[in-house]
Order: sequence, then structure tokens, then C-alpha cells
Amino acid sequence: MRNSRSLLIIGVALFLALAAVVLAAKWMNEQGAAAGTKVAIAAADIGQGMRLAPENVQLIDWPAGAVPPGAITDIKALEGRVTRTQIGRGEAVLETKLAPPGTTGGLSAVVAAGKRAMTVRVNDVVGVAGFALPGNYVDILVNLQQTASDSGAREESISKIVLERILVLAVAQESNRDDTKPKVVNAVTLELTPDEVEKLDLARSIGTLSLVLRNQIDPQPANTGGATRASVLGLPPVKAAAPAPVVAPPRPAPAPVVRAQPPAEGVMVIRGLDAAPQSFPSKAAP
Repeated sequence: MRNSRSLLIIGVALFLALAAVVLAAKWMNEQGAAAGTKVAIAAADIGQGMRLAPENVQLIDWPAGAVPPGAITDIKALEGRVTRTQIGRGEAVLETKLAPPGTTGGLSAVVAAGKRAMTVRVNDVVGVAGFALPGNYVDILVNLQQTASDSGAREESISKIVLERILVLAVAQESNRDDTKPKVVNAVTLELTPDEVEKLDLARSIGTLSLVLRNQIDPQPANTGGATRASVLGLPPVKAAAPAPVVAPPRPAPAPVVRAQPPAEGVMVIRGLDAAPQSFPSKAAP
């Protein structure tokens, strides 16, 4: 009896030990499978607009349940791809940070779909003392100087924000967004829509431009009416001169009415062998 009970206890213990071994092996296999997911990361700092090379990326094990969306798991798919943003060392290479396949390197790979890159000339004042750096947003202000029109009237000077929240792509020939040191340059490249490109081209031809640095997370529009000489000095608005009265030309005098004379009455006077007509004036009609 005691032997049978001992054998039963030993059998149950062996069964439980075997179950524990099976469960532990299953858990280890799951952990090994999770750790075996390969994700491409940057092996070194990769600049914006650079073409990826084999020495710039590498595959590492990544937990399967924590793979970021758009991660690249095949390193061959990165051959010839161009980056749209800066990728730091050890950072996962995501599809959203890459330009479409076939895109050449340079600034053209950074321009978003449907946008255009346009360069404007600036100086230390227009360029916000060099604080307008790649990745910042600016508003564009145009100042129209007072000029004389063809009719002799004077048009009032005005300063107006014509474009808002415009992305700075590059300053001079640099597009690195990680540099926060101000740089005084003579040209700034902006990202605009086709309509904004036309407005900016016209604005710089009719007035002087200024860049206004704005908060990167502030999407609110300005909705201003522009500043004029009167609004800056607090002067009352100038009333428009009343138009001169229109003088009607004099009407011509009516032409005199000429009445037709009634025909004269006449008789035939016979004197011997001669005959001659004789007329008498008729009486005028009343």
C-alpha cells in the first residue's frame, strides 16, 4: 500500500515537472521569436536629402509587439533611397522618413508633394537676424511704398502679411534642421503651394519683403487688415474727395419755324392781240 502511494506521488511529480519543462520551452521559443524580428536602424547620423548606403544602416533584433509602423525589415529595400528628414544614429528607419523610390538626392527630395521650393533674397534684418532656420515657420510681410498713379492721385503706403506659416527649407545652401545657431545669410528657400509662389513673386516685385518668425505649434491665422500711415500715427482716415459735379452742355436753341407762303393768285389780261398773266397776292391765313 505504501509502495503504491509512493509510486503515485512520484508519477504526479514527474508529470508536473514535464509540464513545467514544456511550458518553459514554449515561453522561451516565443521570446526567441519576438527577439528575432529584424528592423533597420541608422548605423550613423544620416542627414536630410542623403542617399542611403549599406554602411549607413543595419538590422537589429526588435520585439515583435513593438515594431513601429512603417519600419523597414529588408535592408535591400533601402538601396538607393533618399531621406526626407534627419535620422539619428540608432533610430529606426521608417518609410515616412524616406522619399519615394527613384527620387534623386538633394533638396528636391525634401519638398512635399504638391509644394514648390522658392528662394528669396534676405539680409540680416529681413531674415530675422539669422534666426529663420530650416524647419522653422515664418510669415511674409510686404511693404508697398507710396507712389503716384497716372491720374495724379497719391496711393497710401501699407504693410500687410500676405503669406502665413511658410516652412523654411534651407538657408543659403544648408538644409540641416538640427543646427540651432543663428546664421545671417543672403537667401532663404521656402516651401510654398503654386498659388503662394505666384503671390510671393508679385509681392517682391511691387514692394519690399520681410520674414516674421512665428511659433512652430501656433496654427492661428493673423487676420489683419494691414498697417497704413494713418493707422500707425493715429490719424483720422482721409475722406475721399467728392467728385466734381457734371455740368450738362447747353441745349441748342430751337431753329425758327419757316412757314410756307401760299401761292399767289393770278388772271390772264388780254389787250388787243397781246395776252399777259397778272398775279395778285393772296391773303395770309389767320
